Amino acid sequence: MIWIQSQLLDYGIRMKKMPLYCDSESAIRIIHNPVQHSKTKHIALRYHFIKDHVEDGNIEVHFVNTTDQLADIFTKALAEPQFQRILQGL
Repeated sequence: MIWIQSQLLDYGIRMKKMPLYCDSESAIRIIHNPVQHSKTKHIALRYHFIKDHVEDGNIEVHFVNTTDQLADIFTKALAEPQFQRILQGL
């Protein structure tokens, strides 16, 4: 995470916490739950990486509605009105 912050500093962007926008409320609940349950023990290591950084205060996770998820423009086939609306958001 340190290398991302130093790279942002090269561009004049200063952030105390990296915002991460997620459209899964259950994933956000797992990230903020300090207790490791048997149902979450098989979750991939990369999600535990994010959880650790949230606990350390490097990342803050925000909920974004699925219809407002800007990343969908890169990952889904969208109808033209939704494509244009997301394109405006970028």
